[in-house]
Amino acid sequence: MESLRCLVCQGQSIADSDADMAADMRAMVRRRIAAGEEPDAIRDWLIDRYGRWITYEPPFDAVTWPLWLLPLLLLGAGLWLARRRFRFGKKR
Repeated sequence: MESLRCLVCQGQSIADSDADMAADMRAMVRRRIAAGEEPDAIRDWLIDRYGRWITYEPPFDAVTWPLWLLPLLLLGAGLWLARRRFRFGKKR
């Protein structure tokens, strides 16, 4: 429940939200767990129903790869620029 976003609050998980919708979703998750469903299966069902946006941990796939790789690329570019800047500063 900590990794699922509240559809009403958007900035809180369903575990932290006081919204009625979040309470309904918590109850639904609890019922499914009590029925013997695995947490990953419940999470996948909610993602299928509400979209990837509902999770704070989007899966790595063709649509979300920029979310995972862009920070690494930007960090690499920043390090490369800093290295060039410091190297050229020493030659002068």
